[in-house]
Order: sequence, then C-alpha cells, then structure tokens
Amino acid sequence: MVTPPGRPAPGGWPAPGGVPSQGGAGQYGRTDIPGGYGPASAADTAPLPAPVDPPFPAAAPTARRPGGESATRIALIYPELLGTYGDGGNAIVLAQRLRWRGMPVEVVNVPAGEPVPAGCDIYLLGGGEDEPQMLAADGLRQNRSIERAVAGGAAVLAVCAGYQVIGQSFPASGKICDGLGLIGVETRRSFEPPGSPLPPRVVGDLAVDPHPSLRLPLLLGYENHGGRTRPLPGASGFPLGQVRLGLGNGTPDGTDGFVAGKVIGTYLHGPVLAQNPALADLLLTWVHGTLPVLSGPPEAEALRAARLRALELA
Repeated sequence: MVTPPGRPAPGGWPAPGGVPSQGGAGQYGRTDIPGGYGPASAADTAPLPAPVDPPFPAAAPTARRPGGESATRIALIYPELLGTYGDGGNAIVLAQRLRWRGMPVEVVNVPAGEPVPAGCDIYLLGGGEDEPQMLAADGLRQNRSIERAVAGGAAVLAVCAGYQVIGQSFPASGKICDGLGLIGVETRRSFEPPGSPLPPRVVGDLAVDPHPSLRLPLLLGYENHGGRTRPLPGASGFPLGQVRLGLGNGTPDGTDGFVAGKVIGTYLHGPVLAQNPALADLLLTWVHGTLPVLSGPPEAEALRAARLRALELA
C-alpha cells in the first residue's frame, strides 16, 4: 500500500498540532496489508483477568472524595439535542464504574435551555443533526460554564456533533457556525478546493489505535458523520488515535479525534465508553487519580471479543 501524501508511514505519529512525524517501527500506524489495517496486538486480544467473587464491590453511599465533596458529578449536556446515537449511555457507564468501586456519583441531566452547572467533574456531549447541533452550540456559547469548568480542571468527552461543537467552528445547514474553542480544531464538509465534489457521508465501523501516551487498548465503535475535522495551526494537543478501520477525522494523517488537556473529542459512537471501559477509567482517573482496578464485567469482555472477531481485528 502506498502511503498517501501527508499521512505518516506505518508506525509514525502526527506530532501535536497535526503535523505528521516521520515513519518508524511500531503498532500505532496502518501497516502494509490488504484492507489498510494491521492485526490486533497481543494487548488487544489477550483475555482480561477473571472477575473476583463477588465480581464488584457494593456501593458505599457514605464514601467521600478527597476534599470533602460527597459525589462525583457527571453532566450530560442537552441529551434531547445531542443524544441521537445513544451517547447518553456514556454517563451510565461512568456512573456504574464509580459505584462498582464504592464511590458515590451524581448524573446531572442538563436539558436544552437550562443553565449548565459549572461545578461538575465530567461533561458529556453526544451526536445530533445539524439544527440541534446549532441550538446546542448557541446555548453553550451563551452559558460558558463548560469553559470555566475546564479551566478549573474538569474533564470533557465530546462525540461526533459534540466533538465539532467544542472545536473552533463547524458546518451546519449550509453555514459555518462558531464552536466553543475548547480544542484547536475546525470542521468542514470538505477541505478540498472550491468546486470539488463533496465527500460522501461516512457510516460504518471505526477502530482506532490510541495515542501511545494514553496507554489504552484498541478503541472500537462506529461513526456516522459528514464532516472532516483537522487541527488548527499551532493547536495544543494531539489526535486521540490512528485509524485502523474507518475514516475518523477524514484528514490525510489518518487520525480520529483530538485530545487537549482533559478534553477528548472523537467520532466514536457505541456508546464509546460501553465498548471501551478503559477509556471510561481514563476519564475517571483524571478526576480522582489512581483508582482500584476493575475486572470484567464478563458481558463487556465478550462483546469486545465478538467485535474484534467480526471486524477481523482479532
């Protein structure tokens, strides 16, 4: 396979800001085999430890976080606007993984039109169509609570339309809309010269080798979007990962998503945290530091193994 212009050679990683690095050996790039993706590594397919008996600790309602706060607060932003693809399930996954560790949690549903609380620990945004996406962006720009929360150390996971909204700008209903600017990316229908045909909408499976600094296994999910997202010149941060299967950002470097500080944007639906509990735990460690290791649940392990086989990545 010939490496397209601007895409790193197998094993090469784009430097922060999206500038491709020179190729090198390693598992974090596409490899030269039919289909354009390499085999799963041993870490991707190795069985997880068997769950203990009982499998998970009981919740401890009286437990308190360091600093005296009684619960981790998870904000689900505008679920009626940014909930088309079931991304609200990410809140359920985060909450349950805290409860299994005996840690109290509060999920705060923030309906459209209501002020976004600035005192939450994690903010979640999901996918949606153009008009709801524009309404969500307008409401969040007026409120500005998420920006203040991020400045204070809160974490953000934004998927698809939400990913575009937390960037600098995005297309919707034939115009370019302002985003929140939490991460230095911009989205367009295409970055090709004017007059070029627009690329088709992308719908299908998405598998992403995470950036090595995140220390995560292969990320699985699906994508459904018509946008192309790229970092702005000099943007602080790095891609979430290198696409092994699917499109992701749709840019020549072959990446998906973007990470800046404790803010993650991605095109991975699934919900992404249900299919990738290690990513959920990464967000939780950004809030709590080191957490007790959870094994299982067996259903999640079975789902992951089945998806790897179905995608011929196992």
